[in-house]
Amino acid sequence: MNAYLLTPPAVFIIILAVSWLLSCLSSLISFKKKGTTDGGGKAYACGEDSYDNMARPDYGQFFLFAFFFTIAHVSTLIITTMPKGALDVFLIATAYIVVGLVSLLIIFRS
Repeated sequence: MNAYLLTPPAVFIIILAVSWLLSCLSSLISFKKKGTTDGGGKAYACGEDSYDNMARPDYGQFFLFAFFFTIAHVSTLIITTMPKGALDVFLIATAYIVVGLVSLLIIFRS
């Protein structure tokens, strides 16, 4: 086999061609015929007539959870990967625990 067929651009073009061919072949056996699009250009809103009110979600609660997740897991990762046995390491781990707890208190206060 030629080595140039295994280069990333060649593999990309081959996979793109195979995907396009599969798409064309599967469109031949699809249930919906071409040219019968009822509302094909409209946004899907789960059966709702107006999509404008649903398009403005509130991410306030999500960000609090994301910050909690990040602080808890980064603190746990740092503490568990520290070598044990030295006083300096114990002090650093204690500082990480205190800073993590204070930051979680700040998050839940807001």
